[in-house]
Amino acid sequence: MIERFKRWLRIESDSKIIPQSARFKHLGEKLGFVIPTEHYKIFEKALRHRSIVDNEKFESFETYERLEFLGDAVLDLIVTEILFEKFPTENEGFLTKLRAKIVRGDTLFELAQKLNLNEYLEIGDRAAGQGIEFSKSVLADVYESLIAAIYISAGYEKAYLFVQNNIDTLLDLEEVVNHIDNYKSVLMEYSQSQKLKLPRYTVLSEHGPGHNKTFHVAVFIENKMMGEGTGKSKKQAEQQAAKAALQKVDIAD
Repeated sequence: MIERFKRWLRIESDSKIIPQSARFKHLGEKLGFVIPTEHYKIFEKALRHRSIVDNEKFESFETYERLEFLGDAVLDLIVTEILFEKFPTENEGFLTKLRAKIVRGDTLFELAQKLNLNEYLEIGDRAAGQGIEFSKSVLADVYESLIAAIYISAGYEKAYLFVQNNIDTLLDLEEVVNHIDNYKSVLMEYSQSQKLKLPRYTVLSEHGPGHNKTFHVAVFIENKMMGEGTGKSKKQAEQQAAKAALQKVDIAD
């Protein structure tokens, strides 16, 4: 496998730059189709981080951000169509929740990691070495920008097949279906099903300066503390406390 790409895929051993044809041949293998030479520029944009604007070689619209905007919409449609076909008997609520789980940043980051998209990202000189190419939000955005590049260069069908293949081979869809996102909501449903009072959350302590606080929260049901959690926000700490409570009653892993 080619050593990790550094911005324009420079090979350190001889300081030469890998030809675009080799660069996009390698990327095309990851994406599952041959990238037409006349569309190299759109894929360059799809992989160009906004920090490159600092070099004054490119404008902001020549980075991946505009393509990410389009890719986000295309991805939503593709995932909607895939789930509509995969789950013919499920209702709209189930499909909506599952689509949200698939197109959220965490899942797209996971897909981007498995495709090693960080190896292709072009970043500015000043941002080099800061780990931008491993950022969750950046890689999630790059995944969407590549979907837009595929859509523009090869059409909807190719973009659809790319996403479908990723879902089928890189995701455990059953795990995604069963993953709990909102522990507070599940805990409330549990309380109602057991005819108990609704959960009550209390901040036990706060630590750190105003701009970087850590909250320690406990959740009580029927005046009994069921779980504790910490987080950088009250909401995050409450979710962790609810998760701990669900684990106590053997609902969450």
